[in-house]
Amino acid sequence: MKPRFAIVAAALAAALFAGSQEARSQVRSCRSPDPVDTIKEMSDAIYACWKPPPGTAGMSLTLRFSLRRDGTLIGKPRATYSDLGTDAQFSRAFVASILRALDEALPLPFSDSMGEAIAGRMLAPRFTAALEGAS
Repeated sequence: MKPRFAIVAAALAAALFAGSQEARSQVRSCRSPDPVDTIKEMSDAIYACWKPPPGTAGMSLTLRFSLRRDGTLIGKPRATYSDLGTDAQFSRAFVASILRALDEALPLPFSDSMGEAIAGRMLAPRFTAALEGAS
């Protein structure tokens, strides 16, 4: 793989995930066996498995992690940003829902080219529960 391609792929992944205002997916179902071939399909595959619990509207968490070329997690995800509110019970439920979504979504069925491009790259998806009444 050429270094320039790797840098571009990593930059695109970071931009897509970091700029995500609201995690949602309407195109892909959770655990879809369809090959993941783009950054958007990767984020859709993860977000499709996430169901924010009731009472967590407006909460947000950014995780940082890497994936192997076979779509499995490297190490443990780390929180790099959080806005979880003041209710500890709701905060725990919100974080648990995100970790459950990763467990359900992974391993991702990367195409060969996507697996090579994304392997070991740092990802930072932001999970934000929609405000009630927002579209």
